[in-house]
Amino acid sequence: MTDPAEFEAFMRSYQNMVYSTAFRLTANHAEAQDIAQEVFLKAYERYDSIRDQPTVGGWLRTVATNLALNHLSRYRKRWSFFSDLRRSNDEGEEGPDFEATIAAPDSREAAGADHRDTRELLEEALAKLPPLQRAAIVLYHFEEMPYQDIASKLRVSLAKVKTDILRGREALKKRLAGRLDELDFNPST
Repeated sequence: MTDPAEFEAFMRSYQNMVYSTAFRLTANHAEAQDIAQEVFLKAYERYDSIRDQPTVGGWLRTVATNLALNHLSRYRKRWSFFSDLRRSNDEGEEGPDFEATIAAPDSREAAGADHRDTRELLEEALAKLPPLQRAAIVLYHFEEMPYQDIASKLRVSLAKVKTDILRGREALKKRLAGRLDELDFNPST
C-alpha cells in the first residue's frame, strides 16, 4: 500500500519536469496538465517498484513524452485540417495559418515582452510552431533523440523529421529575431 503523503512528496519533486515535457510537445496548458496527471496515475500504480530507482526521473520523462506523442498523433488529422486552411493576400502569396487568425490574444504579451525571462520566450515561440515541427524540435533539442528515433516515435519518414526540424528552426529564428543571443539557443545546430 502506497503512503499518500510519501507519494505526494514524490509527485511534487517531479511535477515541473513532467509538466514541462508535456507542455513543450503539446503547447497547450490544459493538455499538458492532463498528460501530467496521467503520468502520475501510472507512477502511482507502479510506485512500490519505482520509488527507489535512480532512473525514476528518466522513466517519468519517457512516459510523459510517449503520452504527449500519443496525444499528438491522435489529433493530427484535426490539426492538419486547420493548418491547411490558409488565407491568400492580394499578391497570391500564402497568408498566416487559419489558427493564428482566430487565436485569442495572449495576455502575457500585453504585460511587456521585455520583462519575460528567456525560457518563457522560447516556450512561447515553440508553442506557435505547427505540432509536428514542435514535436521534432523538442525531441531533438530537449530530449536529444536521434532523427531515426524521432521518425519512429512520430510515425513519419526520416525526411519529414529533417524537414520539420529545419522549418521549425527557421520559424523559431524569425519569431525570436534579436533575442537568440539572450536565449543562448542556436537553431542552426
